[in-house]
Amino acid sequence: MSRNLILGGFLSSLVLLAAILSFFWTPYDHATLNIPAKLQPPGVEHWFGTDHFGRDIFSMIMVGARTSIAVALIAVGIGMGLGVPLGLAAAARRGSWLDELIMRGNDLVFAFPSLVIAILITAVFGAGAVNAIIAIGIFNIPVFARVARGAALSLWQREFILAARVAGKGAARISAEHILPNIANLLIVQGTIQFSLGILAEAGLSYVGLGAQPPTPSWGRMLADAQTMVSFAPHLALIPGLAIIVTVLGLNLMGDGLRDWLDPRIRVARA
Repeated sequence: MSRNLILGGFLSSLVLLAAILSFFWTPYDHATLNIPAKLQPPGVEHWFGTDHFGRDIFSMIMVGARTSIAVALIAVGIGMGLGVPLGLAAAARRGSWLDELIMRGNDLVFAFPSLVIAILITAVFGAGAVNAIIAIGIFNIPVFARVARGAALSLWQREFILAARVAGKGAARISAEHILPNIANLLIVQGTIQFSLGILAEAGLSYVGLGAQPPTPSWGRMLADAQTMVSFAPHLALIPGLAIIVTVLGLNLMGDGLRDWLDPRIRVARA
């Protein structure tokens, strides 16, 4: 097991533990205002200090981790749940009108970044975490579709696939029983990468006011609130920024480690 996987798993586990623990316990109520205690630096009473409303930043970071993980996880689930079947269908019908329709649809979605999609959704339905999930999820669909299609195309000419076709199995059954299990490791690695990008996207959308809305804490919203107070209260920006960095770094390291662990060609090359 590689050091990247161990370190990435450790960092990711810390963030996940904080998110789970926030359902049952936080040092303070993240929504309680305490104006006399505002802008306190990190100390014994408030480990990460307090914000301009006197709210405990450590408690907000814990609940913000829950928000970021939930948004990114559901968005990746949407992208994988819709993108992988589309990619497998395109590979099974390579060169057909279905393949062309799916790939051109992917190109169309790629032409609009998740922020633009979020703005369009917000203009119709209003800002919120649900709309951020939809925007990030839509952007993930073509990513998984392309990865699944590219990996599946390399398998369709393999001998065991030809044997399955001779046995009378249809394209859908072959994709489900033979193609998907053989590309699952690639999809898992891509999922961790998209998960880290989803954390960043959620923070970015919240920063511009399109993500989770107050009083729900969000790391991006905390950065936006802190931008005018960095000169005299730098911890307001440093702590949520470090939380984003640690989470994204952990997920990227874990993705690299999973790729090395799950891909036998890399293991052989390094041996």
